[in-house]
Amino acid sequence: MPANSPAPARTLILMRHGKSGYSEGATDHERPLTSRGREDAGAAGEWLRSTQPPIDAVLCSTARRTRETLEATRVDAPTRFADELYGAYAAKVLAEIARIEPSVRTLLVVGHVPGMPLTALDLADDLETAAARVTREKFPTSALAVLTVACDWDELTSNGASLTTFHVPR
Repeated sequence: MPANSPAPARTLILMRHGKSGYSEGATDHERPLTSRGREDAGAAGEWLRSTQPPIDAVLCSTARRTRETLEATRVDAPTRFADELYGAYAAKVLAEIARIEPSVRTLLVVGHVPGMPLTALDLADDLETAAARVTREKFPTSALAVLTVACDWDELTSNGASLTTFHVPR
């Protein structure tokens, strides 16, 4: 590719974990999914397979509810589990995304609030789109924000992507 050619578009999918419950004696990090959480995450996986490019890699929080969400989606891609995504804000999420190999074209990040909605809104180059407005209002469990990225992962900065789709699988 010539030096001045734009990089081919990449797809970044930010997903909030499924609905979780509380187990007696479990820490917040170890909260499991509820049956509804597993069902919604499964529906999210179906939606991903039917509407998005094949997922090349996954970045997932180490919390039990995010790991169980990923499992319920049945997304089969190389996965890196990152403690840094637990409770992370946009800057930390972006730092983890920057570590992704350039060969990855479609990346799924499974995390939490506030990280997933704040990252989607931080990256969005237009906060007046329908997807951005809905993301700002509420980012419920199992929700997915899809962004188009025109640069390498390690070059991604605020306002550097287009927030194209927001989907809540129910």
